[in-house]
Amino acid sequence: MGTTGGARRVGRPRAAARPDSGLTPRAELLRAAAELFTTLGYGATSTRAVAERAGMRQASMYHYVSGKEELLAALLESTVTPSLAYARELLADDSADAGRRLWELCRADVELLCGGPHNLGALYLLPEVRSERFAGFHAVRAELRDAYRQLLAATEAGGALGKGELELRTDLVFGLIEGVILVRRAGPDRPVGALARATADAALRIAGG
Repeated sequence: MGTTGGARRVGRPRAAARPDSGLTPRAELLRAAAELFTTLGYGATSTRAVAERAGMRQASMYHYVSGKEELLAALLESTVTPSLAYARELLADDSADAGRRLWELCRADVELLCGGPHNLGALYLLPEVRSERFAGFHAVRAELRDAYRQLLAATEAGGALGKGELELRTDLVFGLIEGVILVRRAGPDRPVGALARATADAALRIAGG
């Protein structure tokens, strides 16, 4: 979309001529932020750079987001909320073997973390993420971890564990799944499907299955 076309759209003047992606302005900003945060780094990326990468002026950006923190929070939550929704489905389907459901959650979660164009999971390591501003992400992540715990507890091996051992095994499984962000960073060309299946297999061994 050119600058003349953008000028006719109130609230969304374009900074440069860019083809229309079909995305909403907010989605364009998120896509730009994902690229810049994972390549340049969060601290080194300015709001101006995000706006320009999305093809809009910096002032227009604030029609859609409050700033970098909101973009980071949305990107973080996007790495968790689909897995949580799937985990809820798996928990509700108690007709299926719990070990198989746990394996499937592990596989799907790894594919989500590694399947996108950018390694968004690496953003978990930012010191800024520990702040209260990202409480929403931490709450969703804690709920996902609890879904892992419930599925593990429903397995034959998990049902025989004491509370402390169950919590430990849950943390080990959950840590393994999130650890794929480092594996992906070291080997970005590794096939995602194979990585997801191998990680799910390893998770079940940790779980005792």
